[in-house]
Amino acid sequence: QVQLVESGGGLMQAGGSLTLSCTSSESILYLNSMNWYRQAPGSQRELVATITSVGSTMYANFVKGRFTISRDLDKNTVYLRMNSLKPEDTGIYYCHAIKPTRDPVGSIAYWGQGTQVTVSS
Repeated sequence: QVQLVESGGGLMQAGGSLTLSCTSSESILYLNSMNWYRQAPGSQRELVATITSVGSTMYANFVKGRFTISRDLDKNTVYLRMNSLKPEDTGIYYCHAIKPTRDPVGSIAYWGQGTQVTVSS
């Protein structure tokens, strides 16, 4: 079972920056992808950014040009650098990992406990 531990959330004024970290109990090279989701109060959880096992990255349109997802394989850690923060970025940010099964089209999803990000105006 993959365990994910998140850190780095906090309070920041609009225009500021925060970096979130997610450390995996298993080498992230063996995971199909690692992702950051967020959930604002009263809203559904939404995908923010993705990094695959080969290092490809993808971003939601609402964070393009502001957020950067990266990884450190030696530390089994994925980061989300958030620049130019806006009040609408406020929410709980969740680390998410997809691990392949023996079935080539199967996978198992794992979630971290979440870390709170609050952006004030």
